[in-house]
Amino acid sequence: MKILINYKWVLDETDITVDQEKRIMDTSRAKYKISEIDRNAIELGSTLKEKLGCDIISLTVGKGVKSSLKDVLSRGIDKAYYIESETLESSDTARILAAAIKKIGDVDLVICGEGSSDNYSQQVGPRLAGLLGYQLVTYASEVSPEDSDFKIVRKLEDEIETVKAKTPLVLTVVSEINEPKIPGMKQILSARKKPSEELKIEDLGLSPSERVSPVAVVKEGASIMDRKQVKLNNGDTSIKEAAVKLVQFLRNDKVI
Repeated sequence: MKILINYKWVLDETDITVDQEKRIMDTSRAKYKISEIDRNAIELGSTLKEKLGCDIISLTVGKGVKSSLKDVLSRGIDKAYYIESETLESSDTARILAAAIKKIGDVDLVICGEGSSDNYSQQVGPRLAGLLGYQLVTYASEVSPEDSDFKIVRKLEDEIETVKAKTPLVLTVVSEINEPKIPGMKQILSARKKPSEELKIEDLGLSPSERVSPVAVVKEGASIMDRKQVKLNNGDTSIKEAAVKLVQFLRNDKVI
């Protein structure tokens, strides 16, 4: 069995500052990292590798993703594939990844985080399944191999669902599935000896029009919560009167 972990190289949100007046995000000092839930996907791959005795590989696409190789290879990945793209925001990421997976070949299981730390669109996993013709199971909180199947517990909004699925399969995981290990010095040093391979977009068999995303980002801005700071109880107002005022304010703002 060959397992592929798809991950995204994203800006560390803790390094991003916001101009409160202009509502502009300043990313000039932000460093990059592996997207948080993608770390859970990598940890799951590493666990399955120990149980099944198989190889796990990784794939990523984006600007400057070569810088991510040392980190991802230190987390148990056997070989890392990457695609450098200067125009990721305008690219059809899922289609590019699907074409790369086909080029790599013989991939039985694709694991993704349910959403990336930056956009959290939750679209790449389902689209990959559709483009590859694989089965899809989303929101996995537990995964265990059973013979030729995988037993998967899905954490949904109001229920827990257990399913069985066969490969080829695309799996998206939630953050509760595990606690990603922090690589030790031994793992970091051994990562330098592991193989990596760059795949060129031009070699994936996609036309220029197929590489372009059907969705265009028109504008990005910082989300700022403005507090109204309305005082309902001035000392001479009863709790009942304050509660009535609160309900009226919420109704006026169409919260309730």
